[in-house]
Amino acid sequence: MTASDTADTTALEKLGAELSARGFEARFVTPQDRPPWLAVRNPRAEVMAEDVMAQGGWFWWPWADRIGPACDVPAAAARVATVLRARSSHG
Repeated sequence: MTASDTADTTALEKLGAELSARGFEARFVTPQDRPPWLAVRNPRAEVMAEDVMAQGGWFWWPWADRIGPACDVPAAAARVATVLRARSSHG
């Protein structure tokens, strides 16, 4: 594991803690032959779930869009929370 890999893993762990504090379920996934990722789910709307990766000092969605810099965990958590927020069906 390189220093960059360690930093990415630490960033994901911090993001998971921040999202958990905001009421989301965040599970750190560590497959044997792939980089780790964070599986995040809104427990109030189970279909609202997504994976988050970290690489090169950035958090990423699985479709390769940047979420935000790994050095700004609160801002990244806010963006993830916005995407996974359950919207009311009332106009």
